[in-house]
Amino acid sequence: MNILILPGDGIGPEIVAVVDAALQALDRRFSLGLKLDRQDAGLVTLKSLGTTMPDEVAAKARVADGVVLGPAATEDYPSAAEGGINISAWFRSQFDLYANIRPSKIRPGVPGHVPAMDLIIVRENTEGFYADRNMAVGTGEFMPTPDLALAVGKATTEGCRRIAVAAFELAMRRTKRVTAVHKANVLRHYSGLFLKQVDAVSVDYPEVTVDKVIVDAMAALLVRSPEKFDVVVTTNMFGDILSDEAAELAGGLGLAASLNAGNDHAIAQAAHGSAPDIAGQNIANPVAMVHSTAMLLDHLGAKHGDDKFAQAGQFLAEKTDALLVSVATRTSDLGGTCTTSEFGDALVASILDS
Repeated sequence: MNILILPGDGIGPEIVAVVDAALQALDRRFSLGLKLDRQDAGLVTLKSLGTTMPDEVAAKARVADGVVLGPAATEDYPSAAEGGINISAWFRSQFDLYANIRPSKIRPGVPGHVPAMDLIIVRENTEGFYADRNMAVGTGEFMPTPDLALAVGKATTEGCRRIAVAAFELAMRRTKRVTAVHKANVLRHYSGLFLKQVDAVSVDYPEVTVDKVIVDAMAALLVRSPEKFDVVVTTNMFGDILSDEAAELAGGLGLAASLNAGNDHAIAQAAHGSAPDIAGQNIANPVAMVHSTAMLLDHLGAKHGDDKFAQAGQFLAEKTDALLVSVATRTSDLGGTCTTSEFGDALVASILDS
């Protein structure tokens, strides 16, 4: 398997270095036959090559079996015309990564804000109200006058159907419960189309129980009783907001793993940003990036029918969580005392010594 590794910006090189070392250790332990291809993209190549996404890197990404993508400091990028291509958006659109899978759970030893939670938010990733992904030409935002801003949300039958299928397939591997989050009481057509497709897909999964919750109620219920939810499926913007809320309840965005997946490609990318304020200090939490990579390995195992990759992904996730039990192997954001690189060293040792 060929894995393309792009460290990204800000804290990206520090946390992706932990992933790189962990993948090498897993390769030794499970004989995965990994070929790790490390390339630069983002601010580094903007400075040296005039673009955040060089053509050579784009070509390598297209043929890779999977990609590990560090965070991108998109707020510091110039316009696309000036070379500042939004890397995350590029991957989503070029590879049609319609499913953004974001798990959140309470882990032993981690200071969370709720007593129990183990859920996965399945977020539609290519439509919705986000202007960078919902139009063929132009954007979904426009201003007829300087005092009037309008935004268009996009929902298609196919987009809603396929994210519902992704959620139901995931539910079949868990507790067979799906919660569809919507705002159909107000957005009758936009959210109504989403719910219609959830209902249509549910017919093919009679074993799965389906609930429907309005988004503002869901935001409250995540705080009050998150243990009641398992697989949550929703549209783009709602999923983005609710998944950050769930991650914070579980202990913080340093734990916010994420997999962007389509029919042909998958990208491991932590849900958090590049955190330039702590970049280079060796204090960033690499757990979200590590867990994202574990999800990628599991995805590759399922896609290629190779149990070794699924086992390696589960093993990596378990070893990572085991380190979080101790203050000595948690980073400072979780009340711990270890550095980014020390966490990486401990993780590699745990993988190889077990």
